Amino acid sequence: MAEDRKGTSFYFFDFDDNIMFLDTPILLRNKQNGAIRTVSTSEFATIRKILGAPGEWVDYEQFEDTYQHFGDRDPATLGPDERQYLLEDVAATIAGADQGWQAPAWPLLQYACEKQRPLAIVTARGHSRETIKAAITLLVKAGLLSREPNYLEIYAVNNPQMKVELAEGLPAGPRAQFDAGEDVTSDLKRVAINAIVEKAAKEYGPTLPHRFGMSDDDPTNVDLIVKAMCDSKKRYMHMRFFVIDTHKDEHVKLEVFPADFPVVGHPFPERIL
Repeated sequence: MAEDRKGTSFYFFDFDDNIMFLDTPILLRNKQNGAIRTVSTSEFATIRKILGAPGEWVDYEQFEDTYQHFGDRDPATLGPDERQYLLEDVAATIAGADQGWQAPAWPLLQYACEKQRPLAIVTARGHSRETIKAAITLLVKAGLLSREPNYLEIYAVNNPQMKVELAEGLPAGPRAQFDAGEDVTSDLKRVAINAIVEKAAKEYGPTLPHRFGMSDDDPTNVDLIVKAMCDSKKRYMHMRFFVIDTHKDEHVKLEVFPADFPVVGHPFPERIL
């Protein structure tokens, strides 16, 4: 059901380094001696393309346990005082007095929850939807968010079930990479974004001038978000699509149009989201 005839503003969020800075470790293995080195998600966004290249990271590689802390453990294996990694990380992070954990998109999340704007979370993590909702609930119970979000959708694209579901929408090239066991996280995010836009159009009205904005901290993912938003823009030319790049201190907001769209001479309202 449409919110009003003016359309609805939808907020899409990445989780790590976008909503929160967490200490969840990414594990890298030294190819020469097998030693494990941990890096943060923000560090990994910077070095992921230079692993194995001459320099500090020449001997390091990803391996089967690189992201073990970014997924759910079998509940049957958890002790009485243990929780899923994400819940432990969020609880430990907000327990301190330092508010440095609030990432660039945190104020937007607060606003979206307060105003009950429909929102989606699209993350490279592999948790279940239930785990991610439980993590957000911790923030609500701590008084850091005023209300539970008005969830449109959650995609943790490396969750085993969601990964298989999203892979059905991959084009031929990335699908071949997926079938070969290669990492296609950014491509899965692209499929997820388009699927969420379709869900929003179906539930809130496909003819209304809706507005979509997504932020991400990883330059590789920002590029894929731009492409995903362009895919959706081509299907819904009357809607508006925005990408907010929060990598380090860039904080750039871009509106997406197809390359052949004559932007000049098309007036738009000043308030976007």
